[in-house]
Amino acid sequence: MDQRTGLPVVGIIGAGQLARMMHQAAIPLGQSPRILADSADDGAALVAHDVVIGDYRDLADLRRFAVGCDVVTFDHEHVPSEHIRALAADGTTVLPSADALRFAQDKAAMRERLGGLGLPGPAWARLESGAGGLAGVEALAAQHGWPVVLKAISGGYDGKGVWVVATPAEALTVIEDAAAAGIALMAEEAVAIVRELAAVVARSPFGQGAAWPVVETVQVEGICVEVLAPAPGLAPEAADEAQKIALRIAVELDVVGVLAVELFETADGTLLINELAMRPHNSGHWTIEGARTSQFEQHLRAVLDYPLGSPEMAAPVVVMANVLGGPTDVYPAGIDERIHHCMARWPDVKIHLYGKGFRPGRKVGHVTALGDDLEIVRARAKAAADYLSLGGPDVH
Repeated sequence: MDQRTGLPVVGIIGAGQLARMMHQAAIPLGQSPRILADSADDGAALVAHDVVIGDYRDLADLRRFAVGCDVVTFDHEHVPSEHIRALAADGTTVLPSADALRFAQDKAAMRERLGGLGLPGPAWARLESGAGGLAGVEALAAQHGWPVVLKAISGGYDGKGVWVVATPAEALTVIEDAAAAGIALMAEEAVAIVRELAAVVARSPFGQGAAWPVVETVQVEGICVEVLAPAPGLAPEAADEAQKIALRIAVELDVVGVLAVELFETADGTLLINELAMRPHNSGHWTIEGARTSQFEQHLRAVLDYPLGSPEMAAPVVVMANVLGGPTDVYPAGIDERIHHCMARWPDVKIHLYGKGFRPGRKVGHVTALGDDLEIVRARAKAAADYLSLGGPDVH
């Protein structure tokens, strides 16, 4: 408990943009979250007062960080499960728990658990290393055809740890390289999809749940570049199904906090679960301006077991576009100058930069636009994001 304010202390493991935006959401609640950062230069460490420098893979650092925290949560899923269990055994409240977080850390465990619940997903198989793994891929391909998607069971994100293979030879190369790197693999059928969706929900220890409108996520080379809220043209029955799936997963897996369920929509309208994230998620960044309660405030409410806020949209259409690092050497204008011109040209577009260094393809921020017409709102968000990426045309 913070002796100055009488309010609980939330500890956030990780100091990237999610922790930075959670810190921002905590301010109106009177909160001063504690941040565990790898470096004082991390995005959240640059703006937070209570920062502990340490390694999330080191249990001693985690224990030192947790002292005085009323609850500990995460801005990523990479903390070793055994360390989370050790903190809980010490008496620290950690949310989501290791039992829940396992299904975001281990994609094979997730598939097994969700399949056991009868929830929809692609056909899949856990792979052995070497020749046995190739046999597993070929067996899946014999049933569902080539290509086949190979995934690292843990540690992959933003297209990393995912390989699409079209032949046994390609599959064997990935399997052998993964074995050499100590990476366990699984295989999934390559689903013919119309688009990708995300159902983002929140759940509290009390059992209260809340669901934002289902969104469409637009991917380029495995990286989300846009989020359209609500998902355009999605049948109300499908939207309702997606929200029910996400809320059921939150209950069945005992998730506390924000849960993002990434979904595939097929040509016949079938929804298939792709992956889970048990923290604020890129597909929910639009909620900062676009919903009555942002995913970051909601996550804090949930882990503190406060009543959840309204997920109602603040406008008929909201579009979030990621700002990706571009070729800064090509466009000499600095980011500060571009912010100036961006604000002048698109005064209604909200800018969020994460305090990260620019490099090609890196998510360094996002912009959000609101309105009534999807085509207009989307164009404004995309133009502003492209301009800030230092890869768009100069504006003078």
